[in-house]
Parts: sequence; C-alpha cells; structure tokens
Amino acid sequence: MKQLVTDFPIQLQESLIIGQNYRFTSAKKTFANVVLTGLGGSGIGGSIIQNYVFDKMKVPFVVNKDYFMPSFISSDSLVIISSYSGNTEETIAAMQQAIKAKATIVCITSGGKVAETAKKKHLDCILVPAGMPPRACVGYSMVQVLYTLQHFDLVKDNFEKDIKASIRLLKDEAKDIQKQAKAIAKKLIGKTPIIYAASDYEGVAIRFRQQINENGKMLCWHHVIPEMNHNELVGWRDKDNSRAVVILRTEDDYERVQLRMEINKKVIKKYTNSITEIYAKGKSYWEKVFYFIHLTDWVSVYLADLHEQDATEVKVIDFLKAELAKS
Repeated sequence: MKQLVTDFPIQLQESLIIGQNYRFTSAKKTFANVVLTGLGGSGIGGSIIQNYVFDKMKVPFVVNKDYFMPSFISSDSLVIISSYSGNTEETIAAMQQAIKAKATIVCITSGGKVAETAKKKHLDCILVPAGMPPRACVGYSMVQVLYTLQHFDLVKDNFEKDIKASIRLLKDEAKDIQKQAKAIAKKLIGKTPIIYAASDYEGVAIRFRQQINENGKMLCWHHVIPEMNHNELVGWRDKDNSRAVVILRTEDDYERVQLRMEINKKVIKKYTNSITEIYAKGKSYWEKVFYFIHLTDWVSVYLADLHEQDATEVKVIDFLKAELAKS
C-alpha cells in the first residue's frame, strides 16, 4: 500500500494519458441529469466530483451507492458506471436498470462483468489498469469521470491544467507530506478520529474516513460545516480525550464557514485535548483536493504501521462477499 500511495502522482499522470487517448462512441446530446453509480473506492471519486460540479453544471449530478437507480433515470440521463473490479454486485444491478431505461452509459472499470456487458451492449467503456485495491485507484476513476463530463460538454477542460499542477505539487511536497502524515498518525493512534470539513470538501472527508477504516483498521466519523453546527455540535458535552478531531481547511473556505470553524474549536477544546488542522496547499480546487487525498492516504498507512496491521488486508470484506455468494 505504501508503494501505491507513493505512486499516486504517477497514477494521475497515467490517468491523463488514458483520458486523452480514449475515443467516445456515444454521440453528444443534452441530458436532464447525470448519475454516477459506484461504491467504496470506486464511488468515492464521484462524491468528490459531485462537490466540484455543484456550481458548474446546469443539470443535477447524483451519486448512487446502492443496488437501485433513481426512478427519474431515462433516455435523457447520462449514467456513469464506476466499478474498479467490474464485479461489484450492487453496481452491476444498477447498470442493468440503466440499460433498461435506455440511458446513455459510460463505464469506468478494469474489466470483469461490467466490461463484458459494455462490450455486448456496445457501450463506452474506459479501461484502467487492473490488479490493485480499488481504494488505491481513485485517481484513475476520478479523472476518467472528468473526461466523460468534458466529452458531453458538461464541464470545461481546464481540469487538465489543474491536474498537471497537482502532480508537480505532490512531487515537490512529497517529503513534507509524509512528515506531516506521520505526526498526524501519532496523534490519532488509540483514539477515535472525528473529521470535519467545509461542505464543498465533504467528498475528501469521506475519503479520509474510508481510508482510516480500510487501511488503518479503525472506526471514525465525519461531518461537515455548517450542517454539524445545527446538530452534532450539541453532542460535545462529555470530556473524552480518546476522541481526536481533524479539521480539513483551505484558505478559500467561505468566510462564514471559517468563522464557524474557529468557534467550533473553542467549544470542542473543552471536551478533548486533540484538535489537528490540516491546511491544503495549492491554488486550484483540484490541487487542494489531491493534496488532501495524498496526505490523508499517508496518514492511513502510517496508522496501519502503528497498529502493526497490513494496510492492504480487507479479510472481513472478502468474508462478506463469500457469504453473499452463497445466496
């Protein structure tokens, strides 16, 4: 896993090449909505892109993480099937519903049943390198979603420039990122991490939580600001230093959100002695996103080291899939 995290900038570079070289067969058209369906490491990129396109796309972008597709999908829908393995049973079920609805479908996968179905139905299918844990391939899937949206004129192409800048940033900051990550992991070990972020970076916060779960083998939770100020903040009542708060921040967070973060810190510090702030580096949204992803991925693998756990191992998920296969 450490090597996969180290190679993240290389993955982003390869993702640009894959996207630039793919030739779509689906004709351009106007859509009423866009739905990305995918789970876990295959779906998290959709959550992050949902934050990105919130104020950019003129039609709804919905992320689906279930067996069932929204009832509104139709021939006027663009459906993006994201399954790294190509064998995710929930995603395959949702894909069949999208086919039945005659939606325009684009698949992003390394193979499996999704690729087989795409070939049979003559669907667009962007293939990414196989043989890795899905959570370690978020760069592959996310960048291909952006190219898909670009093909259908749903987003502009300046993301390429931003991703290239992100690659340079991550390479330049590699040593400092790992140093920060080690220090943060030491603060989180033996505690329950609680991740807070501005709502437009919720996808990144979810990614961090999932990486702590899968790589670090720890439970944690996340929430976003301002929503948590209307509920979770009231839950901070009992002093418990086994809770460790991490706040993901950027210098361009909305000013009222930044003020809320500062007030939150005043409240929360009464109940835990562990509050860590991570400020993203970079100028663009994507530079900040990939900086957060890379740094927090390192935190998760260092937590695995401190736990003396194999960051790659997910035996309980394998057990779940085996049990499901019996039915």
